[in-house]
Amino acid sequence: MNVEPNNKPTVIKVGGSTLEDTGTTFQDIATRTKNGEQIVVVHGGGPEASQWLKKMDIESRFENGLRVTDEKVLPVVTAVYAGLINKRLVEALNNEGVQAVGLSGLDGEIITSNINNQALGYVGEPNQVNPKLLRTLFESGYTPVISPISFAITNGQRKTVNVNADSIASILAIALEAKKLLFLTDTDGVSDSNQERIPIISEDASLDLIANGIISGGMIPKVQACLAVVREGVQAQIVDGQRAGILLNLADQGTLFK
Repeated sequence: MNVEPNNKPTVIKVGGSTLEDTGTTFQDIATRTKNGEQIVVVHGGGPEASQWLKKMDIESRFENGLRVTDEKVLPVVTAVYAGLINKRLVEALNNEGVQAVGLSGLDGEIITSNINNQALGYVGEPNQVNPKLLRTLFESGYTPVISPISFAITNGQRKTVNVNADSIASILAIALEAKKLLFLTDTDGVSDSNQERIPIISEDASLDLIANGIISGGMIPKVQACLAVVREGVQAQIVDGQRAGILLNLADQGTLFK
């Protein structure tokens, strides 16, 4: 098991596509925390949010991969992300002996966001992290589980916003000076034009693959998040979260960003 405890946390993003099949993720996180490692879990949940919106006869609309979040959509995604999914993950981690605490970017004003595109409605781009609450939780032995809900200040008032979870994972990793940012996905990292896994990739190579359409869809924000943290000295890796024991043996797994 190649886990090296230190005083720098690891940020683990659990993707919406892997929430139904998390492999041994919760057991692996329990093992790492028992070895003294500080971990922040960030989660998405887009597919489940879409299911609930459909049940309520509310249309799901997307622009450039981001969910358009109007007055009807906002309370539903807030309930699904910060409530249903967040507490499900907390429950699963608690069952493995992890002292998990479910939070959103609203709690303790952990994550401040801007609304940069009015056409998307209440969708925020995270721009500031207040790590005080997270560090307090670490010191007391708790593992934060963060949902992709934040707030933006409009007309002097704080307003709940929906935020891309990959962006939240990235800005948290930078603010906490994390040892590593890990993305658990349903694919074995980044693939080249021949659909072969790329074990180690540079920023230039990543940007070329995006420009050529090889990296596309939901993988783009993950790769962009990885590049952002690597520029700040944080390691980043995308791995298959459905593979048993993946968090305990990351060597030569998925794609490592250099």
